[in-house]
Amino acid sequence: MRIPLSTYRLQITAAFDLAAAEGVLDYVNELGADWLYLSPLLAAEEGSDHGYDVVDHSRIDPVRGGAEALTRLAAAATDAGRGILVDIVPNHMGVATPHRNHWWWNLLQNGPASRYVEAFDVDWAANGDRILLPVLGDDADGRSELDRLEVVGDELHYYDNRFPLAPGTADDGADGRAVHSRQHYELVNWRRADAQLNYRRFFSVNTLAGLRVEVPWVFDESHREIVRWVQDGLVQGLRVDHPDGLADPGGYLDRLRDATDGAYVLVEKILEGDEQLPTGWATAGTTGYDALADFDRLLVDPAGQRALDALEARLQAEAAAPTGDAPPANWADLVHARKRVIADHTLQAEVVRLARLVPATTAAVDPATVDALAELLACFPVYRSYLPVGIDELSHAAAEAARHRPDLVSAISGLLPLLGDPGHPLAVRFQQTSGMVMAKGVEDTAYYRFSRLTSLNEVGADPGEFAVDADEFHRRQQIRLATFPASMTTLSTHDTKRSEDVRARISVLAEIPVEWENTLRTLRAAAPLGDAPFENLLWQAIVGSWPATPERLIAYAEKAAREAGTSTTWTSRNAEFEAAMRGLVTASFDDPAVTQTLSAFVDRVRAAGWSNALSNKLVQLTAPGVPDVYQGTELWDTSLVDPDNRRPVDYDLRRGYLTRVNDGWLPPVDETGAAKLLVTTRALRLRRDHPERFFRHSPVAAFGTAAAHVIAFDRGGAVTVATRLPLGLAAGGGWDDTTVVLSGRPVVDLLTGERHPGGTVSVAALLRRYPVALLVPADGQDSADTADGQDSAEPARTNDLESADHAH
Repeated sequence: MRIPLSTYRLQITAAFDLAAAEGVLDYVNELGADWLYLSPLLAAEEGSDHGYDVVDHSRIDPVRGGAEALTRLAAAATDAGRGILVDIVPNHMGVATPHRNHWWWNLLQNGPASRYVEAFDVDWAANGDRILLPVLGDDADGRSELDRLEVVGDELHYYDNRFPLAPGTADDGADGRAVHSRQHYELVNWRRADAQLNYRRFFSVNTLAGLRVEVPWVFDESHREIVRWVQDGLVQGLRVDHPDGLADPGGYLDRLRDATDGAYVLVEKILEGDEQLPTGWATAGTTGYDALADFDRLLVDPAGQRALDALEARLQAEAAAPTGDAPPANWADLVHARKRVIADHTLQAEVVRLARLVPATTAAVDPATVDALAELLACFPVYRSYLPVGIDELSHAAAEAARHRPDLVSAISGLLPLLGDPGHPLAVRFQQTSGMVMAKGVEDTAYYRFSRLTSLNEVGADPGEFAVDADEFHRRQQIRLATFPASMTTLSTHDTKRSEDVRARISVLAEIPVEWENTLRTLRAAAPLGDAPFENLLWQAIVGSWPATPERLIAYAEKAAREAGTSTTWTSRNAEFEAAMRGLVTASFDDPAVTQTLSAFVDRVRAAGWSNALSNKLVQLTAPGVPDVYQGTELWDTSLVDPDNRRPVDYDLRRGYLTRVNDGWLPPVDETGAAKLLVTTRALRLRRDHPERFFRHSPVAAFGTAAAHVIAFDRGGAVTVATRLPLGLAAGGGWDDTTVVLSGRPVVDLLTGERHPGGTVSVAALLRRYPVALLVPADGQDSADTADGQDSAEPARTNDLESADHAH
C-alpha cells in the first residue's frame, strides 16, 4: 500500500474539469501537497457539481474530462512524484432522470423480471409489485396530474420527465393515464415519498436510489472502471462515500481490498464520542471529521460555556413560549426529539419497512412495532452498529428507549433478539436505517436549532462537547497515531457547514460571551425575526463569514432556516418570515444601526479569529494522520454550507502569493490570508520532504503565566507551537514569562527562518511575528527547510494582539 503524506482536495466539475486539475498540479506540487484528492469522476446527473449522483459506472463523466483527461492527469502526477486519491460512491445512484441511468431505466421498464432487480433495494410487495415514484406535482383533487401524462413513442412523458414503457403496454393506443396503470412503477405526488416510498434511498433524497453492492455481480459491474484505475496505476487510493448505508460495510471493504490489491482506502465515517472504527475493516482510516472536531475544540475557551449555556436556554425558552412547549433541556434532549420526528415523518417509510420485516406482523403493520422501532432509532447513540460489533450500542438504545417510553418495554424486548442477530433481515436493515435517522435528525436539523456556539455544530462533531484542553487533545492524537496513523485529518470539506476560518472566528465568542450576548441583543432589536435561537445562529454566521456578499448570506439563511424547520420549511415555506430574514441580511449592509454594531463586533474578534485559524491550520497539518487541504483554504476561506463551499478558487492569486513567499516574503497577518499560505506551504513541504520527523506525538511542556495559552507537541524532530485563546492572552498581558521546554540543541522556525536556542525557550521570542511556530533542529538544515533565503537577521515584529501590522 502506498500512503500519501498529505492530500489536496479538488472539486471536479464541468467548469473545473480534469484538464483544469492538471493545470494546477504544478501549483499544488509547489505548495507541498503529496497527492491530489478528487471528487467523484463517474458519469453523473446532468448539471451535477458534486458528482455523488452517479448514473453510469462504466465511464468517467465526459463533462468532467473523460477517460483521456484522467490518463493525462495521472501521467503528469506520476512525473511529479504525486499520487491521486478519488472519491467513489458505492451506496447509491442518481435516478432523477431515468433515461440517463440504464440500470434504473431497465428496472422501471421490466420490473421484477429486470436483470437489475438485484441491484436496487426495492420492497416490491409494499406497493403491489410497482415502484412508487414521487414525482407528480400538487393538483386540486390529488389525481388530475395523471391526465398530464403522454405516450410518446415507447416512453411515458410528464412535462420534461421521461419514463420507459413495458413492452406491449401501449400498443392499443390507450391514453397516458391508462398506459401508466400498466407499468411496473406508479407515479404519485411527491408528498407521499416520506410515508410510502418502497425503495431505499440516500437519507431522504428521493432521486438517489440505494444500491445493493453486497450482491457480487453488482459490486463487479459498479466497480469495474474504478478497479481499472487502480490496476492501471492511474489512481493510488480511494475514498468511500457513506459506507454506513451498505448492508455489510466490512464485507464491502474486504472485497474492495481484494479487487485493488490492497490500495489505500479511506471511509467517510462519522464517529460519535469515543467510538472507534472497527479494527477488522480493510481501511486506513476515516476522512477526518473526528480530527476536525478535536482541532476546533482545542481553540474554545471552556470558561465561556456557562454564560453561553445560559444564553441558549433563554433563547430556546423564548422560542418555545408562544407554543407552550417545553424547550430542550440540553443538546442530548434536542437530538432525541429531532431524531424521533425524523423517524415519524421524513423517514416514516423506512421505519414501516423495518416493521414489515418483523415475522409476527402482517400487511397491516402493528403500530406498537413501528413505535418501538422509531424509539430505538431515536435513542441509538452512534450512526450504526456492525454486528456483532456494536451490540452494546443496541443494548444502550433499548435501555434509553424503555426509559423514554415505558409503555413500549414489551415491544422493545420482543425486537431485541431479531435486531441483535447479524443474519436477520431486520437487523441488516435496521443498521442501514439508524445512520439515516441520525444524519437527518442531527446534522440536517438539530445543528440548525442549537445556537450556543455554532463553530461546534460541524459534520462529525458533537455540539454537546464544548471544549478540549491540551491534555485531552494530546491523548486523542496519541490514540490516532497508535490505531489509524494513516487516517485523514481535515478542517474543511465539501460537506462542512462552515469553513475552517468561519469556525475559527466564531470560536472567539467563547472568550467574550457577555459581549456577544449584548451585541446579539442590539442586533436582534434592530432587525428582529421572532425566532430567537435561529437569530443567534444566523448572526454568528454573518459575523464568522464577514465580509460575505448579500447573495451568499441570503442563500445560507434560506437553507439554514428551512433545515431548522422552526419558522419555515422546504415543503411549506413561510413567505413572511423569509422576507424578514432577507431583510435582516440586507440590513447588515444597508442599515446604519445594524452595520455599526456588526462592524464593531467583527473588529473585536477579527484578529483573534485569524490567530485561531493559523493555529488550527498548523496543528492540523502537523498532527498525526494524513492532512488534507480543501481547495483554496490555504488562504482565508469564509465559505458557509454547500454549495457556497464549492465556489471557484482563484489560483492565479494563490500562485502570486506563493511566488512571493518562495522569494522570502513574510506576509503580515491581514485580510489577504497570505500568512496562512505561508504556514500551509511550510508545513506541507516539511511533511513531504522529511517524513522521518513525524513518527510520534509527544506533548511539549509549557510553564509560566500564560502556559494555558500554548499548545505544543514534538512529532519526532518537528515541533509545533501554537496560540490558544488569544483574547484571554492579550487581556492577561501577553506571554510574559511563559516558556516551553525543547531539546537541548538549537532550532529554526521554518515560518520565519529565525533561530532559537534549545532547552527552555521564551514563547514570546518564538511567537514574536506569528501566533505559531514550526521548529526543526537548526544543525544541518538545507535551504528547502528554511524560509527560502529569508534573512533570519531581519528584525521581527512583535506578536502583540494589538499590533496593527499583524492584527494580533
